[in-house]
Amino acid sequence: MPRKKKTEIAEGIVANVAASGAVETAAPAVEQKKKKKTKKKIAVVSIRRKESVARAIVKDGKGIVRVNKMLIDTVSNPYIKEIMLEPIRMAGDKVAKLEIIVNVNGGGIVGQAQAVRTAIAKGIVAFTKDDELKKVYLDYDRFLLVPDPRRVEPKKFKGRKARARFQKSYR
Repeated sequence: MPRKKKTEIAEGIVANVAASGAVETAAPAVEQKKKKKTKKKIAVVSIRRKESVARAIVKDGKGIVRVNKMLIDTVSNPYIKEIMLEPIRMAGDKVAKLEIIVNVNGGGIVGQAQAVRTAIAKGIVAFTKDDELKKVYLDYDRFLLVPDPRRVEPKKFKGRKARARFQKSYR
């Protein structure tokens, strides 16, 4: 006897139950109109610089820029603040209605600032899809959009650093 598929078995059971009259047939369900949810446009970018990793979220908003849940205006070091704000100043009024949230961890202060800078620039270009702005960024500094692949070389044995060797003395 050939084996029956699960769907054939299930159809047979439903047919037997309906024939016996044990179950009343349900009234046809009234179809309700489904409300389509409009997805908000959002751009998520992840960038690495040295040992730092920055993740930026760019979406429509009030023009707020946050780094690690703090407003970027609260950064006390003016040099670091200038590095982070560089892509925003270059974009001008194109980012006036954007909300930029950046989370960064690892590495040092300057590495984090450079990772934030690249993440913000790449996020703005990804969100606006503006080729003109992308060209402006690339002409100014290529590392605004392209992550820097350089990494620190690991220290070797017989030396103080990666390439330096211990001094040899004959006396």
